[in-house]
Amino acid sequence: MGISKRKPVFRVDPDSAEGPSLPEVLTALRARGSEEERGKLANYGIPDARALGVPMREIQALADEIGRDHGLACGLWVTRIHEARLLAAFVEEADAVTPAQMDTWAREFDNWAVVDTLCFHLFDRTPHAWAKAEEWCSEPQEYVRRAGLALVWALTVHDKIATDSAFVEALRWINAAADDPREMVKKAADMALRAVGKRNATLHRAALALADRLAESEDPNAAWIGRHAGKELRGASVQRRLGL
Repeated sequence: MGISKRKPVFRVDPDSAEGPSLPEVLTALRARGSEEERGKLANYGIPDARALGVPMREIQALADEIGRDHGLACGLWVTRIHEARLLAAFVEEADAVTPAQMDTWAREFDNWAVVDTLCFHLFDRTPHAWAKAEEWCSEPQEYVRRAGLALVWALTVHDKIATDSAFVEALRWINAAADDPREMVKKAADMALRAVGKRNATLHRAALALADRLAESEDPNAAWIGRHAGKELRGASVQRRLGL
């Protein structure tokens, strides 16, 4: 038996270059929401006041059908609907994103899920990713600082041509944020540090050295990050993967 194909959601005129409209996309999102899924968001610390309860798999399926559309992405963002903002990450055109747009969206971040989705599926693909990572890592707003650290984390995975020196510099940004007591920042700093250390053997040594220094810190937040990151970086799976 063959694999059944997903039925298209949108009716697209083959003679038109235009994709689905914002109202059509919002209708499709609402049709896929449920109170059951919406009720799960609070368990993950995600506000549900403007959420529809659409699973991520459905958001990504819609994005695959829509394709890239800068105007639609901007329209989705201004709705302030949680899932619409997640969808914007998948349909936005990375090359069309400006530094001003990144700053505007970042100032409106209100939960880690939107932050991480934007950073891992859009912002890290833009030409401005490194500059914004450095800038945002020192920003006072909790979710903007998390975004800076999440960008470092994402770049370790997706930027295949960045030099080791770029990530060594990023370790300074992580170090500067390590004493931030806010949970969303602390966890992102930990993940960014571990991610840098897993990129290659050279960066593993640099990241582990920072982890060890942080572990000895009198600041409890920095010490937690150092211990947590150091434990994974010394783990057998990381050592084996890097040939250490």
